[in-house]
This record gives sequence, C-alpha cells and structure tokens, in this order.
Amino acid sequence: MTDVLKGTRAIEAPRPNRTYGDNRVCADESCDTKLSRYNRSEHCWAHTEVKFPVNRGDRKKKNKKRAA
Repeated sequence: MTDVLKGTRAIEAPRPNRTYGDNRVCADESCDTKLSRYNRSEHCWAHTEVKFPVNRGDRKKKNKKRAA
C-alpha cells in the first residue's frame, strides 16, 4: 500500500472589509449612539435620511418564435 498525500492549491485571501474609523458617534446633536467601524454613514440608523429607489419598471423579455 502506498501513502498518497492530496491537497488543494493555495488561494489568495479575500481583501479585508473597509473600515471608516473607530470611536465615531452619530452626527445628530441629540444622539450619542456609537457607530460601527463598518458603517460608512455619519448617522445612526434612526437618524439616516430615508432614500427610496427609483423603480423604472420591469423590462419585458422578447418573445422568441418557436420553429414548427
């Protein structure tokens, strides 16, 4: 019986998550909520401006004629 060693190729590690600084607080004057280092906004969830996406409708697929 022979001993066989199997493995996989080494791959590049994924890039680290982007951070936006430590010890940040919400920019609202009445709020002292500490923000996550991964939150790119200057406000906490309660004081972030609400933005609605612009939906322009679904695109219809072209009907393909079937060969008879």
